[in-house]
Amino acid sequence: MISKENIIKRFVGYVTVDTESDPNSETTPSTAKQWDLANALVEELKAIGMQDVTIDENAYIMATLPSTVNHEVPTIGFISHFDTSPDFTGANVKPQIHENYDGKDIVLNAEKDIILSPDYFDDLLLYKGQTLITTDGTTLLGADDKAGITEIVSAMEYLIKNPEIKHGKIRVGFTPDEEIGRGAHKFDVKKFGADYAYTMDGSQVGELEYENFNAAGAVVTVQGKIVHPGYAKGKMINSMYIATEYINSLPRLETPEHTEGYEGFFHLHTMTGEVDQTTLEYIIRDHDKEHFEARKEVMEKLAIEINSQYGREVISIEIKDQYFNMKEKVEPVMHIVDIAEEAMIQLGIKPLIKAIRGGTDGSQLSYMGLPCPNIFAGGHNFHGRYEYVPVESMIKATEVICKIAELTASKHK
Repeated sequence: MISKENIIKRFVGYVTVDTESDPNSETTPSTAKQWDLANALVEELKAIGMQDVTIDENAYIMATLPSTVNHEVPTIGFISHFDTSPDFTGANVKPQIHENYDGKDIVLNAEKDIILSPDYFDDLLLYKGQTLITTDGTTLLGADDKAGITEIVSAMEYLIKNPEIKHGKIRVGFTPDEEIGRGAHKFDVKKFGADYAYTMDGSQVGELEYENFNAAGAVVTVQGKIVHPGYAKGKMINSMYIATEYINSLPRLETPEHTEGYEGFFHLHTMTGEVDQTTLEYIIRDHDKEHFEARKEVMEKLAIEINSQYGREVISIEIKDQYFNMKEKVEPVMHIVDIAEEAMIQLGIKPLIKAIRGGTDGSQLSYMGLPCPNIFAGGHNFHGRYEYVPVESMIKATEVICKIAELTASKHK
């Protein structure tokens, strides 16, 4: 049995170390404080008996659990990230442990009147009777993705202590800076040496994902002309008005707040403007590659159309691809998804196979030659004060890792 007390102790130890990443930094890791947990993880991996434990100059950690079988088995990997999101502070995290959750409101902070309520977060009701770990309402928790690290380390420790569980060679990897989109950028796939891997970075129990958005970023620059407003007739061109034309000409219902499932969107996330120049920053997302390309084309054609109305180039647009749907790389090796699904079923967990409405290190790693579906880590409400994780979910995820290892070995006899 996986020890509940050990899971709690390990997780609390990780989340109380501040590892917030910084998108404005050019170093790797993007913040020096990420080294604090990274170095501690190296020592912990050595202490539990892992072999070939390494950390490189960019804080990427790798380690090996040797095979316990004589026959040839594919090398599998398990990967998580130790940074936390810059969307909300991760400093001075004070985890709160709530035993036997009763399905009612949880007061995170009485002084500030911060309440985690199932009336708003109805997923809470899935976990009545379980042990929840929450924030104190002033920070995020860090279950994204320290729950994943907890589960991987705990699974490796369990397999080491129970050598009768037969498995092939397992590699584990922990990365910095995933939350700012750089987690896979300096990951050495060749050094990792796995045939395929799983990121432990999902949410609800049972999640199993091998599809994600195709993604691009677009910067739309609108050029105006500033003159004295008292003498502006026929001379001033207000870039903010033109920017508004551009915004309103895109499909109004194809935005994040109006879409779900496999529906893509245009998302205006930043706008800065003056009369002389306005800049719009968009992200473009779609699971379907053809629809994704069409979305980029719509934005480019709209710029051309508005320019023709003004008789000169008032709008310029730069679009850069960010990542692609990993489905293309995972489908040829779908047995790796099937094994994860079977592992869950054998453990009494209902698999929830769905597309990620976002990105994942697994997407980039898949295109780097390491097919990498994503498995639940158990947390909810990531990147904010209402984040929580059921301890039982972390235990189940730990069990899934062990079962995947066992099934992989048995299917390759």
